[in-house]
Amino acid sequence: MKMPDNEKQFRVALVGNPNVGKSTLFNALTGMKQHVGNWPGVTVEKKVGVSRQRGRDIEVVDLPGMYSTIPYSLDEKVARDFLRSGDSDAVIHVVDASNLERNLYLTLQLLEMGLRPIIALSMVDLAQEQGILLDVEKLSSSLGLPVVPINASRKEGLDRLMAAALSPVGPEVLAVDYDKDVSRDVAVIRSILEDAELEGNREWMARNIVAGDVTLLDDVPTDIRSKLDDALSSMAAEDNELSMVDRRYAIISDLAAEVQERPPRRRSRSDRIDRVVTHKYLGIPIFLTIMWAMFQLTFVMAEPFMALIEMGFEGLAEFVGENVGGTLGSFLGDGIIAGVGSVLVFLPNIMILFLLLAIMEESGYLARAAFVMDKVMHAIGLQGKSIIPMLMGFGCNVPAIMATRTIDDDKDRLISILINPFMSCSARLPVYILLAGIFFPSNAGTVVFALYLLGILVGIGSAKLFRSTLFKGEPTPFIMELPCYKTPSALASLQKMLDKGWVFVRKAGSVILLAVVILWVLSYFPSGVEYASEDSYIGMLGMLIAPLVAPLGFDWKIAVALIFGFIAKEVVIGALGTLYGVGDDSEGLSGQLEGDPAWNQVNALGLMAFVLLYTPCVAAIGAIRHETGSNRLTLFSVVYGLAVAWLAAFLIWTIGGALVL
Repeated sequence: MKMPDNEKQFRVALVGNPNVGKSTLFNALTGMKQHVGNWPGVTVEKKVGVSRQRGRDIEVVDLPGMYSTIPYSLDEKVARDFLRSGDSDAVIHVVDASNLERNLYLTLQLLEMGLRPIIALSMVDLAQEQGILLDVEKLSSSLGLPVVPINASRKEGLDRLMAAALSPVGPEVLAVDYDKDVSRDVAVIRSILEDAELEGNREWMARNIVAGDVTLLDDVPTDIRSKLDDALSSMAAEDNELSMVDRRYAIISDLAAEVQERPPRRRSRSDRIDRVVTHKYLGIPIFLTIMWAMFQLTFVMAEPFMALIEMGFEGLAEFVGENVGGTLGSFLGDGIIAGVGSVLVFLPNIMILFLLLAIMEESGYLARAAFVMDKVMHAIGLQGKSIIPMLMGFGCNVPAIMATRTIDDDKDRLISILINPFMSCSARLPVYILLAGIFFPSNAGTVVFALYLLGILVGIGSAKLFRSTLFKGEPTPFIMELPCYKTPSALASLQKMLDKGWVFVRKAGSVILLAVVILWVLSYFPSGVEYASEDSYIGMLGMLIAPLVAPLGFDWKIAVALIFGFIAKEVVIGALGTLYGVGDDSEGLSGQLEGDPAWNQVNALGLMAFVLLYTPCVAAIGAIRHETGSNRLTLFSVVYGLAVAWLAAFLIWTIGGALVL
């Protein structure tokens, strides 16, 4: 590990198992001084922030959660490779005090890598609630590492933690000795690695390779790789790994017995809650009820904020109408204000939805949702791990499609990619909110919930179809850990809400702005025609496409909005705002649509279903192409989504029209 260097910014890496409070610590240390991107060459999220300590800026890197230095997912490989690179001056290992044995397994592996981590002991209050008594000083002396109890949500212990990170760590006092068979195999592999020009700890590399870590073999030259393959062919990797795991846990068990006292096993608060929320009969209804309540709250809580934003844009449009005229006035009013304003008015809904999702994630419930849906996933021919990208799809389909890389089985992964576009991303929400609010004002939340449920059902049905036709075979088993329930961190939840909200605003200021400008140009020209009439360029395009969507109850303006919706689903609203020229209209887009005889409950519901089911956006198409590596599957995804969307809207118009109109 590197020592502090005053010539450069000091860098601290945060590492730990998932759900141990690492992100809460990161947010507490960095506050608003953080940014999110992707690690070079991969789609795994990268969080980097700055913490001010002792008059200097400390760079803090929040690594993806990991259980082992032998990676079983892309997240773990990214975290392991960063630690191995030596690009950090200090490593803080966040350890859950209520689950010491499991967490210390990674601690031993970090020590074997040659790292000297500072232990940030989280969940101390939870351990105390469970009656666990922990001798922190004895744990520190036994490990030979600084151990600092923290409560990140209350910012307790953070100064001590960062002081320890900025100080040199003493020599190693804990080492793992393995049995003679493992030691012999490690010695053989290490002797081969000595001939290679490799950076890093060869002893650690040899141990991991002996335990079956094939990812390390990619780093060695071809001639050395050949020697390693020959040597490994006579070794039992599974036996070695089991022996090493047993030895590590034996040491951890002895250590835990010395440093902690646990009361007799009793049912914890998490266990009691799980008896209800993960019940085999009640689990799914509870999950659906929580989702329904979330959408109801999204409408109720956002309404006053939406009204304020709408008043602001109406005032701006009125100002433009009174002071600017001609082409420029139309461009600003009918184009920019109408298009972008029609989208930004839904920012409160987006932020509230992400806040509620963050609270569910922080509390530990979202992991239960994956567990509850596991049997359903197996019933349709997918492994339970596929539910994670599906849930991520409610935020954005692009990273959700990329997240399918964590699925080991290729068939499961491809099916998960193909059904993910049916998960209703946040970009579709403005369309639902607008139309459901106009045509179903008393049941808007229920309608939005039903659309999300429809997307899940279509995804499930499609997965079943693909498993029995395109990708025949059995799904692989799914094992996951359920974190303890905890009080959500207000700071972490708000930070996630702000991050997602800012993404929405940036899209409104870039992609959507460009789209509405193009729409305005096509609506305003050729010169002399009525704005957005059938004689304008956009009207000509719409009339050309109109016959394809007429059986769905859609007119040419809806057809144009759907075409531009390929860019981003929010553009559907921006397009309608531009086409209806609501920039200088006191009624706004809602009033225009409500008063238009071409609109009614049935085709509004059909449009919402179409927006839900057809291709999410060009970015999602690119993600599908990148992750599948197949033009054929990408084209199939687009055509299949369009066909399903058209059929759903047709059924709604045909059946609903017969019943209602």
